[in-house]
Amino acid sequence: MSEQAPLKPNEAELRGLLDGRWANVREKARDVIQGEEFAPVHGLSMEEHRARTLKQLLALAGTGMPSYGFPKSVGGTDDIGASVVAFEMLVADMSLMVKMGVQFGLFGGAISALGTDDHHRRYLPGVMSVELPGCFAMTETGHGSDVQRLGTTATYDPATEEFVVHTPDESARKDYIGNAARDGRMAVVFAQLRTPGPDGPVEHGVHALMVPIRDEKGDPLPGITVEDCGPKAGLNGVDNGRLWFDQVRVPRTDLLNRYGDVAADGTYSSPIESPNRRFFTMLGTLIRGRISVAGGAGTATKAALAIAIRYSDTRRQFTRPATEDRPEQEVKILDYLAQQRKLLPALARTYALHFAQEELVTRLHELSRDTERDEHAQRELESRAAGLKAISTWHATATIQTAREACGGSGYMEANRIPQLKADSDIFTTFEGDNTVLLQQLAKAMLTNFQDNFGDLDHLGLARFMAGKVFENVIERTAAIPLIERLIAAAPGRSDEAGLYNRGWHLELFEDREKHVLESLAARLRRSRKDGSDAFDVFNQAQDHVLEAARAHMDRVVLEAFVAAIDRCGDKSTAKLLNRVCDLYVLSVIEDNNGWFLEHERLSTARSKAITAAVNDLCQGLRPYAVQLVDAFGLRDEWLGAPIALGAEHRRQGDQD
Repeated sequence: MSEQAPLKPNEAELRGLLDGRWANVREKARDVIQGEEFAPVHGLSMEEHRARTLKQLLALAGTGMPSYGFPKSVGGTDDIGASVVAFEMLVADMSLMVKMGVQFGLFGGAISALGTDDHHRRYLPGVMSVELPGCFAMTETGHGSDVQRLGTTATYDPATEEFVVHTPDESARKDYIGNAARDGRMAVVFAQLRTPGPDGPVEHGVHALMVPIRDEKGDPLPGITVEDCGPKAGLNGVDNGRLWFDQVRVPRTDLLNRYGDVAADGTYSSPIESPNRRFFTMLGTLIRGRISVAGGAGTATKAALAIAIRYSDTRRQFTRPATEDRPEQEVKILDYLAQQRKLLPALARTYALHFAQEELVTRLHELSRDTERDEHAQRELESRAAGLKAISTWHATATIQTAREACGGSGYMEANRIPQLKADSDIFTTFEGDNTVLLQQLAKAMLTNFQDNFGDLDHLGLARFMAGKVFENVIERTAAIPLIERLIAAAPGRSDEAGLYNRGWHLELFEDREKHVLESLAARLRRSRKDGSDAFDVFNQAQDHVLEAARAHMDRVVLEAFVAAIDRCGDKSTAKLLNRVCDLYVLSVIEDNNGWFLEHERLSTARSKAITAAVNDLCQGLRPYAVQLVDAFGLRDEWLGAPIALGAEHRRQGDQD
């Protein structure tokens, strides 16, 4: 990259672009989450941390923030996007972030999405005020990601007009349930619904019911057994527990019956005839939790990078030899290319994922307001949410570890927050869906072009689907479609002719990779199926290919979101800075996948070497703006809670030392 004049990005423009559509929610969080009550702490016992987190949650209930995601009919603001953004902002204590997600997002969200107006009136005001603390009881010891095969049963008894909720064996106990060990009084329980039939119970698949688990004194109710999961690696302010149900009876009216109802005589009815489609529709309404986890992981990543980059901008190590016009001086560690290489590509990817997250939240919000359900758009949303959650949480885990190492021994100290961020965010890779399973789900949706019935296809169904059709790969865009297509159309025809910083070439290269990987996967599945191979083995043996297809898709989607965000930037100097950040994101992704591009002759050896040199140039070129880029996230110093990451006054002092 040639020498470029210093940029003067507009700080307000940069902050405004990052704050996005729900800037008012982010500002409210900055105003509300202040003081000793919300400041990060360490060294608490598990019980102390749990008590503190509940106190914080009650304080939060008084701010109005919990009302964002609930219907206006019960005092909410019916703003799903705002509820996700508010969750993202609670990085000061991630136990509070998760407990808020359990109470308002999972427990309250399930009632809101799966219940009717009657359930809303009876339960949601108490959910918002935390007068009714609750649990989301889906995961079981024997069934985590495979929700369709949960073991808990809910059998209808017409004689009493009640459901009998029961845990038939140890594998069916509800496990890792937030709020269950200490604070929850009621649970949304997911169970296999059964009604009487002439030849025995009739199965209707997984449904959700409201089940009381504690009395007003906090003691478990008859038939309810509670066990504390105990200390965890992180998030010890969240009281995870296990639940067993022994013939627990609940009224018929406590079935959350938006998608499936049981009449007094035991007759089952549903607006969705297909059991599989009904199941995936019900789960699809709960997608907000998965999107929230991606956002929360993003904020933890930003916090770790802010700490590490601020520290690296003041910490000095080793000396630069004296010259005629400059005395010998110690060097800031962020001036070393090795340190830049650790932190700045991760920062660029964090920016890219931020804009992809914003786009996903916007799409969730808009679909929540549609009067008619668009099945194709809903499937696309669910698939993108699965992919973004996976790559965002994996990025968080990797980046927080890198930030720890970049801070040396200081990064290992509890007082400097990074160990807690690492411990608290680690679980994000496996809750709200195991990442590997989620990428498989995304790839399956891509293979079926996001069709309404993709969720119905097991391995056998998918193999048959692929064997019986001519595969057509349809690129689905959601961000700035005319802009993306215009840039691609203007890209040079051959990669070696394109400038390394040509955005059209970047977009074309990512799109070409996605198409090639997906089309070759489809061909592989077709060939294997046609030769008579077992469907499970066919899919199982192609899992490396499946995951590669999903990753390639997400790399392209994230890049398009970044490009669209830069196009919205109104200040030229700020846009130029963001373009350099985007260049670093693109070229570091290409560098990470260098083997694929070389093997498939998308890059020559010389071109590959030039990309590595360009990443070095971009790191050095962005170094002067690194602190400004992390400060633009708007995370308060007290949220970071790290003495090595104090604000501007500390940095000026570092310059003088």
